[in-house]
Amino acid sequence: MNRLTKLLNVLILVLPMACTNPANTYSTIDSTAIPKDSTAENFKIEDKGVNIAYDDSKKGDTTLVFIHGWGINKTYWKNQDTAFSKHFRVVAIDLPGFGESGKNRKSWKVEDYANDVSAVLNGLDLKNVILIGHSMSGAIALEAALNNQPRVIGLVGIDNFNTYGAKETPQTQKEIEQFFKAARTDYKKTVSAYVTQALFAPSTPKSIRKRVTDDIANADSTIALDCMEQSFSYPTDAKLKTLKMPLYLINSSANPTDTLAFRRNGIAYRFFNVGKTGHYPMLEKPEKFNALLEQVIEDIKTTKKQILKI
Repeated sequence: MNRLTKLLNVLILVLPMACTNPANTYSTIDSTAIPKDSTAENFKIEDKGVNIAYDDSKKGDTTLVFIHGWGINKTYWKNQDTAFSKHFRVVAIDLPGFGESGKNRKSWKVEDYANDVSAVLNGLDLKNVILIGHSMSGAIALEAALNNQPRVIGLVGIDNFNTYGAKETPQTQKEIEQFFKAARTDYKKTVSAYVTQALFAPSTPKSIRKRVTDDIANADSTIALDCMEQSFSYPTDAKLKTLKMPLYLINSSANPTDTLAFRRNGIAYRFFNVGKTGHYPMLEKPEKFNALLEQVIEDIKTTKKQILKI
């Protein structure tokens, strides 16, 4: 296994991660001012002065909130928007620092991003929310779920949360330090090599390889590296222990999910194998991915109904 692949295995464990701030200080917005016409432009949402761009289908009793992974943007969920907006309200967010959202702040911790998500949930007064977080946004969705009960009824991780209780070794710590040193010296060269060698499967189409590589390589390098680095201190394992709902996972088998670790530690989870894709199953196998997500949604709704009967 080459060093970049090893680094991916480490980063997948720690990217869903940042420092804990118990105060849930997201911006609030008067939901009565939100346009009710589905053809109207989106209402402007900010979190402490930072604009949050989002797409909103505006109709549906259950809301699917899609949160993209590192270095990319909300357009990666286009296949899901098309498929699910017929039956659900679909909201896709550009995390600040990426896509069309603002960059005017200095802190890029998981808690900061979770507050951004909270600003959207509260600003749009979303109901029966299922949070769907890809890659590093698994932790963001986790933190947002913990901060928004009972509004959030489900949490879905996409190619993340591959294990529980894993510890860094001196070797992996050294590799991480070398990665950041190289990336801060030559961002495009370093991350392009990392993406090419670690985030794709042999079956990943060339068009997707190019799209991902270009988007990540052209992201704001300071923000991209800061949010990755700051995520390392997020207490993912401890947070999962406090989650009062099952963790749903739709993961690629190319980087196996250690389900035994979840069982040993009493973490309620439900695992859905999307097969051997790269790190972007929603792009690489959209039909299968959507079918699995549909199963997840039905299971979450069924579980909610059973709880309400108790």
